[in-house]
Amino acid sequence: MERWPVEAVQTALERGSVRDWQRLIQAIDRDPWGKTARQVEHVLTYSRPYGVANLMERVLQSARTGAERAEREVVAGRITQAIADSGLTRADFASRIGTSVSRLSTYATGKVVPSAALMVRIERVAAEAARQKVAKSGP
Repeated sequence: MERWPVEAVQTALERGSVRDWQRLIQAIDRDPWGKTARQVEHVLTYSRPYGVANLMERVLQSARTGAERAEREVVAGRITQAIADSGLTRADFASRIGTSVSRLSTYATGKVVPSAALMVRIERVAAEAARQKVAKSGP
């Protein structure tokens, strides 16, 4: 399916069977921004097969929403782990990355996703604090 040209995707959408649509849906679920998903999205800009177009738009939206939710959870987990690894209190950690405890909490729960630059800072502060913690406990 990932090797299909856009014309094959169009044919599957317009004249395919439920089995063809299921294969498209599975490919979209595996990679919501991948080649097949982009091809389906492209075909739907000029071809609106009755019933199938709306279904595939919902599939794309659902797959992408689910992937984004999972990615937010990964980022939140990395932040929570960084805080734990640092050995700092949440207040100290928040201060060192230049934010408030309440904002840090929104990052740690996944409610808000930090910028890439802030994520780098979070990981740097966690690593530095962990090194200092080890140095203090020393041999």
